[in-house]
Amino acid sequence: MAAISKAIAYNAAGVKNDTGVALNKEVFGAEANHELIGNAYKAYLANGRTNNAQTLKRGEVRGGGRKPWKQKGTGRARFGSIRVPIWRGGGITFGPTGNENYSLGMPIKAKRAAIRQALSLKAEAKAVVVLDEFKATGKTKDAAALMGKLNVSGNVLLVLATKAGHADQATRNLTGVKTVAATYLNIFDVMNADVIIIEKPALKIIETWLAKEEAK
Repeated sequence: MAAISKAIAYNAAGVKNDTGVALNKEVFGAEANHELIGNAYKAYLANGRTNNAQTLKRGEVRGGGRKPWKQKGTGRARFGSIRVPIWRGGGITFGPTGNENYSLGMPIKAKRAAIRQALSLKAEAKAVVVLDEFKATGKTKDAAALMGKLNVSGNVLLVLATKAGHADQATRNLTGVKTVAATYLNIFDVMNADVIIIEKPALKIIETWLAKEEAK
């Protein structure tokens, strides 16, 4: 992958900066390992999975205390209960119990390496935009107007230094726009985004966090 040195940049009013913004090559110029990215993506989904599914075993199903027919003389197979697994309405053999653990472990360094590589793929695709500052008024129409000036569409990931104040209120009703704090950046949001808008203060946080890890 060719090293990406600059990203498209806009000021707080949505006016394009022709010079762009330099990106840290350790974070946005990493060689992509698609297997690692895929594993990190699967781990993220697995760790967010709930285990609500639960079935009843034979001993937990109500009824079935009475023998359906006598043991001999009917010409039918012998059964002691109507709740045996092979009968309709009976217990389930080896079904989910609600105690399953679907989580997948992954080293922190591997997770961060996957995020670096995912960001590098987005930077290579010219899908990273740097915004000087996101001035949230709390009004959706103001945030929508800014997105129009930035000329972005599809799934937009807005990365801020912090979601405090009116940032979340201003963007929560914008279709396709998701707002996250820089410290909560994850592989799922990065890979699902068509465009990533990063606030300058958030960019510093990301580069300090991930470039420092790269140097270890």
